[in-house]
Amino acid sequence: MGAIKLTKPTFKHIEAEWFAYHDTVTEIKRIREHIMFCTDNEDENVGGGRSSLPSAPTETIAIRLTMNKKLKYLEEIAEAIEKVFNALPDDYKKLVRLRYWSAKKDYTWDGLAKKLNVGRRTAIRWRDEIMQATGEVLGWR
Repeated sequence: MGAIKLTKPTFKHIEAEWFAYHDTVTEIKRIREHIMFCTDNEDENVGGGRSSLPSAPTETIAIRLTMNKKLKYLEEIAEAIEKVFNALPDDYKKLVRLRYWSAKKDYTWDGLAKKLNVGRRTAIRWRDEIMQATGEVLGWR
């Protein structure tokens, strides 16, 4: 069975996640710190009996960390990007750094290709392969 071709919206979403990778990592840290160090005892059991969460603070934090949907979603994306990036050849990594992770994000494909010493079509093909690999790791189509 061959690889499933990504739909155009999925491709764009994955590419947007590559652009936002560093913001995603920052958001993950912020959410984790909030869960671990926030002392505003949110009683979600207003008017009820005993809470179903353990009373031990460590267990409560562990449960909140594993149950937070946004945190799980962001971690899944960051881990997929890291997995794909770490498996890339050096030329592809350079493309990622220039296109997605540099302060200057206004390179044209021709400008990127020139920096990478490849043709425009090759640079775009590398981008397509990176997005495809990320989609496969995430299980998206």
